[in-house]
Amino acid sequence: MVIITLQRDKCIGCNYCVEMDPIHFQMSKKDGKSVLIHSQNAKGFFTLKLANHAIAESCEMAAKACPVKIITVKET
Repeated sequence: MVIITLQRDKCIGCNYCVEMDPIHFQMSKKDGKSVLIHSQNAKGFFTLKLANHAIAESCEMAAKACPVKIITVKET
């Protein structure tokens, strides 16, 4: 299981996550912040759980590229 978390409130809209992983991230047209596609919101933390471990690499690249470090990727 791969768990991706985005702390959206702290997003600065740099678009690096979308460049690294356009399958799981997109930019909101409303406020210019990152959106973790198909995620669940829990008090500002958007979480996506996926069984496919193959996606972990692109998600980790997005997390490393984020200048404000608001993306985490955990493999269980």
